[in-house]
Amino acid sequence: QVQLVESGGGLVQSGGSLRLSCELSGFTSNYWAIGWFRQAPGKKREGVSVISMADGYTVTADSVKGRFTISINSAKTTVYLQMNSLKSEDTAIYYCAAGNKHHVDPNLILYDLEYDYWGQGTQVTVSL
Repeated sequence: QVQLVESGGGLVQSGGSLRLSCELSGFTSNYWAIGWFRQAPGKKREGVSVISMADGYTVTADSVKGRFTISINSAKTTVYLQMNSLKSEDTAIYYCAAGNKHHVDPNLILYDLEYDYWGQGTQVTVSL
């Protein structure tokens, strides 16, 4: 059974950094895309960054490009989201998600409908 567990959220000052972790379990192949999404109060869920377990291909939203970096450990058991130069508008609940993909389409992969499994989320709050 596929499971994803996020950790690493918290309160940080504007300009600071946080690293989120998503622990993966129950995966029996590498044909998965693992994505980070976020949802702020009153706003739609937004795709942030995605990585392919098969080949490490990544897609990152323009809103965080240059500040956020997604990566996966060599054992493919944890996906990280390094968040630098945080801004107040980055405040949200951050979710990790998994979609069964043989091919990652960069035009679609940041949409939440592409994903089958979700973690419980971790709160990130950036203070001014």
